[in-house]
Amino acid sequence: MHGYAARSDELQARLRRIEGQIRGLQRMIEEDRYCIDVLTQISSATKALQGVATTMLDEHVRHCVRDAIDQGAESADEKIEEALEVVHRLIKR
Repeated sequence: MHGYAARSDELQARLRRIEGQIRGLQRMIEEDRYCIDVLTQISSATKALQGVATTMLDEHVRHCVRDAIDQGAESADEKIEEALEVVHRLIKR
């Protein structure tokens, strides 16, 4: 079981809201809405996705990495490296 399993319903609800935001963005483009308004909504959707990502990362560290630490140094090193790589991808511009 993945670390986020206990929060799966919450994460899915957040992703459905983000999906709605994306559909709203598509409509804004179709309706030729003012670019600043579209960009503001893009920023909002981006922040919402970042919120999901940080929740997932938090759950990964609290569950998967902690379990790997309990299994020993080699397993822990692998999970720590994996977590660091995803952090770098998340903050890379």
